[in-house]
Amino acid sequence: MTDVPPIRPATAARVLAEAMPYLREYHGKVLVVRFGGRAMADPALMTAFARDVALLRLVGMKLVVVHGGGWRVDELMRRMGLAPRREAGYRVTDAETLNVVEMALDELNQELTGLVNRHGGRAIGINGQDGRFIRARPMHPPGGADLGFVGDVAGIDVELVNLLLSREFVPVVMPIGVGDDGTAYHINSDLLAGRIARALGAEKLVLMTNVQGIAGLDGKLAYILRAGEAAALLRDGRIDAEMVPRVEAALDAVGEGVRSVHIIDGGVRNALLLEVLTADGVGTAIRSDAGPRFLEDSRAYLLAPG
Repeated sequence: MTDVPPIRPATAARVLAEAMPYLREYHGKVLVVRFGGRAMADPALMTAFARDVALLRLVGMKLVVVHGGGWRVDELMRRMGLAPRREAGYRVTDAETLNVVEMALDELNQELTGLVNRHGGRAIGINGQDGRFIRARPMHPPGGADLGFVGDVAGIDVELVNLLLSREFVPVVMPIGVGDDGTAYHINSDLLAGRIARALGAEKLVLMTNVQGIAGLDGKLAYILRAGEAAALLRDGRIDAEMVPRVEAALDAVGEGVRSVHIIDGGVRNALLLEVLTADGVGTAIRSDAGPRFLEDSRAYLLAPG
């Protein structure tokens, strides 16, 4: 990755002025961010993300980070002579694979938590077994495949998360849940981030992916989509197959009180800051059909000529 050129004072002043309405609007609000994809595999992007998280927390936003790490799991499994196996788009997870999953995710959790702390944040790593705050049940995909210890979310107890947020910590959540009998389950991080955002009544859910966002009817990147527009794109088969679960999760979230869901490209450096604090953004924001139009109004104002 090339070095970023120095910013001229006039440019810096314009950027700060542009960020002001977003800083004011989101101060004290909860933002849930799913971090994964190539951004998590690239040390420079991971460091930049951790710095962004620390900065947003320091200016008064309440961040909850849910991370993935499937690539690291696959890498560790191959080193241990285990062959990854998938059914219906999910990793088949027997007891031995679950041990590998927990080792890989725990390593990533500690790494990301340490980076946020190094850049001035107060991050603390947790997983669903801590206080049993993520309750899980076995995942049963269409077709009846046996996925082993792959879990669906049965419920979220937000007391622990709210306690950490009230003390100005950034919870960094490892996607492991626990069943009623104490069994651990690996949960898809996009699914988990959406459920946590809904349980917290978050202002925003940000899903970092390996794509720019969602294309509208004109084939160009749509910066803002209303829920009805996104649902129509789904219904008409205009959403790529790999993005369908994320768009469905976004619609579920905005339908249950999350004000907007942002699908952004984690391969763009400082993607989180750019999406949260600038008029252009770097992805697609899906918002409910009803309610305030802050995103549209602020972007229209800031992008107006003169």
